[in-house]
Formats: sequence, C-alpha cells, structure tokens
Amino acid sequence: MLSGNGLRIIDGMIKGIPYIGAYTSSLLFGGEFPGEAIVARLYSLHIMIVPALILVFVAVHLFMVVIHKHTHYAGPGKRDDNVVGYPLMPVYVAKAGGFFFIVFGVIMLIAATFTINPIWAYGAYDPSPVSAGTQPDWYIGWLDGALRLAPTHLEFMIGDFTLSMNILIPLVVGILFLVVVALYPFIEAWVTGDKREHHVLDRPRNTPVRTAVGAAGITFYAVLWAGASTDLIATHFQLSLNHVLTSMQILLIVGPIAAYIITKRACLALMRKDREIALHGRETGRVVRLPHGEYIEVHEPMDEYELYKLVGYKAYEPMLARPNAKGVITLRSRIRAALSRFYFEDRVVPPTKGEIEAAHDHGKELH
Repeated sequence: MLSGNGLRIIDGMIKGIPYIGAYTSSLLFGGEFPGEAIVARLYSLHIMIVPALILVFVAVHLFMVVIHKHTHYAGPGKRDDNVVGYPLMPVYVAKAGGFFFIVFGVIMLIAATFTINPIWAYGAYDPSPVSAGTQPDWYIGWLDGALRLAPTHLEFMIGDFTLSMNILIPLVVGILFLVVVALYPFIEAWVTGDKREHHVLDRPRNTPVRTAVGAAGITFYAVLWAGASTDLIATHFQLSLNHVLTSMQILLIVGPIAAYIITKRACLALMRKDREIALHGRETGRVVRLPHGEYIEVHEPMDEYELYKLVGYKAYEPMLARPNAKGVITLRSRIRAALSRFYFEDRVVPPTKGEIEAAHDHGKELH
C-alpha cells in the first residue's frame, strides 16, 4: 500500500507539470498508471543502478578525501594544509573495518529475518485504505508534507492546460530547497571573496548568520516533515485536522524566521562571552577583598590552547559597493554589498594579542 501510494504521489506530481506532465508519466510507467513496465524498471533500478551508484559515490568520496584531506576544528598546530589526528594505518583502517563488518552483519540479519511488502499476506495494491494512517518513508516525508500543506484551491487555466498550483508549488519549493542547499557554499564564497582552500572548521557560534540560516533551513525541513503526519497528529491528540493544517502552514513561515533570529542572537551572545573570557579569564568563584575595601572575583587566565579556540577565527567586515573602472556601481556590486551587510553587519571582533595582554596585566595589578 505504501509503495503504491508513493508511486501514485509521484505520478500526480509529474502530471502536474504543465505541457509535458502527461507524456512524462506515460513514458515512465509505460502507459497509464500503474502500468506494467514500472515494476521491471524499479527492480532493475534497485538491484543494479542504485547499488552501482552507491559504490561509485563511495569511491569518489574516498578519492576526494585523499585529494582534499580531512577537516578538523581549530586548535594548536592545525592548519588548512595539514591533518592533525590519528594515522590512517592502523587506527582508522581498523575502525573502518570493524564498522564495515558490523553493518554487514546487521544487513545480513535483516535480509534473512525480515520481509518487505509480503504480497501474499497483504494482497495487491489497493488505493481505498491509503488515507488510513499511512505515512511516507522518512526521506520523502518532507515532500509529502509540502503536498499536504499547499493550498488546495489554487488552479489556473492557460488555454487547454490546467495549472494545479497545489502540485506545482510543492514541486518548485522542493527543487528550490535542494538548489539553495547545493549553491549555498558558493554564494557565501562569492560574498566574502574568499576563494582559498579551507580545512579548519569554524565553530558554529563564530559564523552566526551561516548557523542561523542552517537552523532556519532545518526548521523549514522539519515542519514539512511533520506536515506529512497531520492526520495522525489530529487523531492522536484529538484535534481538528483543519486546525492542524493551518497551524503547520503558519509555522512553515514563522518557524524559520524565529529560528534564524534566535540562533543568530544566541551565537552573538556566545561570541561576546568568549571575548570576555579571553580578555579577563575564567571565573573561579573565589572572591577577595582589596586593600581599599572593594570586593572582586578572581579570574583564572586561559592557557594558550584554550585561548586559541576562543579567538582563532576571522571576523569579516561588511563590503561597500564600489564603482567599476567606468565609474558605475553595477547591480552585481550592489547585490554583493547588500548580502555582505546581511552577513557581517552584526559581528563580534576577536580581541587582539595586545588587548589580551593589556587585560591580563590589568588583572594582575588588581590581584
């Protein structure tokens, strides 16, 4: 039932594409849904093409690791051109080998003892009980949620063709979401103008806008994912399905915005706290009285290893839109400057070595 339901959803989304939807569906299924050709095609896809692609991607991944090296968090001795950690031989080979055999054993156990889609027990695909609490697989749930949360009354006619926006909007949103995720690193590199090779990871708090954008994206995905279970949420909590749908639709817009604001504020607050600790040291909880009667808390200075972790990042400044050789400020330059302000207008600059030494000397005088 779930497999047939999923195929039917795919068929509906394909048919919702203007002009070419019906032809594409007929080509995919070998005629009208469900057709007979799709079974053999999916079988070949699952036992040959997908495993082959997995092996190819694993090989490409290992090749890229050898070429570009591993990433690591900032720390003493760690640079973009080296790798600090355990060696490949024998440590990681032993760990990867053991993990391989564990996964292999679990997969063999599942293959020998579990049955997927026992046709002899449940019968052929029947669309009548589809709405009875069926849920999509986890990796496709967010697309199913997009279909459920899309407005159902938006349809337009262009000539002889019907534009079903309740199908097209989720389709476009899903494609745009994946495109933005894929292009984001290149967008940030273009905004900063930093084309260098990087292998030292940034702490999430040190890149507040990037972290906030990621939190907003995760929230957007999570709401769509939860939207695939609106019927079960309504039945389990005895709520109105319409109220659940409306709440999810509002949360889909408000949730990412709230997640962005909260995450960015939290990152900036953590950076300010790190700057304070780097300048004045860590609180010890020990209070002393000075000769003139003032009470202060003794702060323990950070060692170089801990200090490097707190201040070892680059704080970019907003870029200005400058005229080109012809004295014209182009639209491209304006967009880049606007994005630069969006990224780096709110920032916390790490203390310099002189500021840290001056703060420590002042602390020693007080103590």
